[in-house]
Amino acid sequence: MQFEKAKTAKDLPEDPYLSPKELLTLQHLLVERAEGILEGSRGAVAELTEERSMPPDAIDMASAESDREFAIRLARREHRLIEKVLQALQCIKDGEYGECLECGEAIGYRRLLTRPVARMCIDCKTQTEKFERISAM
Repeated sequence: MQFEKAKTAKDLPEDPYLSPKELLTLQHLLVERAEGILEGSRGAVAELTEERSMPPDAIDMASAESDREFAIRLARREHRLIEKVLQALQCIKDGEYGECLECGEAIGYRRLLTRPVARMCIDCKTQTEKFERISAM
């Protein structure tokens, strides 16, 4: 999968919430993150599929299996993250990036710099997390 950074802000659609420079910065950040995740995934897949000799004793076998399970959990987490990154990149292309799914307001540039895959503004995300904590009790 190949990702392309926009060369200039003019290569991106106008965004009602972000300046062209901010949008370009975030698009570059998302592309870099996607490339990093995919590169890391390639190494993890190669390691998981690598032919290995059986460890000599039960402790080594248990350790190897634990390492393998951990790598699989990380791969699943990275799979979910790459889906979010791809979704964010698609939102940029569609001119819908930076809008909170809950309230429809701007998410905010600083929040998006910190978490470029964010789909909710900080207020809505805080409320959602409070509700989730209360529901879990």
